Amino acid sequence: MTPLIIQRRECLLTGLGLLTMPISSIALQEPTTKKGPNLPDGSQAKGMMTPQLDKAVEKGLEFLATRRRPDGSFGTGAYTGNVAITSLAALAFMAGGSQPQRGRFGKIVTDALKYILTQENKEGGYPGFFHNPKSSPHGPMYGHGFATLFLAEVHGMIPDKELRTQTHDALERAIKCILDSQTQEGGWRYNPVPKDADISVTICQIMALRSARNSGILVPKSRVDRCVEYVKRCQDKREGWFRYMAQSGGGGQMGFARTAAGVVALYSAGIYDGPEIEAGLQFLVQSKPQGLNLQRTEMHYFYGHYYAVQAMYTAGGKYWADWFPSIRDELISRQRPDGSWFDQVCGHYATAMACLVLETPNNYLPIFQK
Repeated sequence: MTPLIIQRRECLLTGLGLLTMPISSIALQEPTTKKGPNLPDGSQAKGMMTPQLDKAVEKGLEFLATRRRPDGSFGTGAYTGNVAITSLAALAFMAGGSQPQRGRFGKIVTDALKYILTQENKEGGYPGFFHNPKSSPHGPMYGHGFATLFLAEVHGMIPDKELRTQTHDALERAIKCILDSQTQEGGWRYNPVPKDADISVTICQIMALRSARNSGILVPKSRVDRCVEYVKRCQDKREGWFRYMAQSGGGGQMGFARTAAGVVALYSAGIYDGPEIEAGLQFLVQSKPQGLNLQRTEMHYFYGHYYAVQAMYTAGGKYWADWFPSIRDELISRQRPDGSWFDQVCGHYATAMACLVLETPNNYLPIFQK
């Protein structure tokens, strides 16, 4: 790891008070065994970085930086001002080394944060619920989960005391909204009401809870245990893939994205090994990127790879060593001349996700720290 990377990483960790915090003290619950995450060390992560990767990320972040809206938000078309896309874009800048008011894109991170704070639905009956009703109405809890993750990741880095306090208070309300929306079976669904659940929304919430817990917000262990049981019920015990809902069936095209989400959900809950983890990883490796059909983007391609790279990063070892070079090279090949990536949602979403995947070896975001 280069001195610059060490300096940036320590700066981020110190900002959250996590520089010397062991993993056992920040996990949502104790792992089922004593095994912890097998994250790559600095030298292994550095070996994954190439000049082509650095250039691709630089172009991607420049694309986003030059297309943000005056109010600090991101997203185009039906997704204009979307809280999920804005949060993911801000996280991409942070994963590149910027913080609020610090670094090349520090002001952009600050402006995105201020925008997210304006999107709390204080008057709509769901205090602490972050959602822009004028943006795509589908699955607002996706947006809330990503917004909460962003608030949890950024709030300890904010130099302005008033803004930091405002963010912390908003984060506490956002976490309460997540807890109030959890179903009895343990998961979450599209809206902030505890009616039913699916794996794709559940991962957004449990990852946000993990990040919030890392930064000092109380998350009851009983809620995490309930989520773990739900996620395990979603898995096909024979083949390792995860169902969309506990009662549904079929692996299908979405099996890859759901399984990546399921494995990371268990990791986020502090479970780092066991039959569910190993079966999920074995299913995922069957879909290792091959660089084929680069002009075609599969359904939920970026969503799936956003979680898959986290799964392999946490698994470490051969999983990480085999996986990351493949997705790195495939994403670089998919990048457009203007620095963006394409997805049917919108280019801002695809570009933020692609940058986050490529930036994983940086290890700058606290959620990825040991």
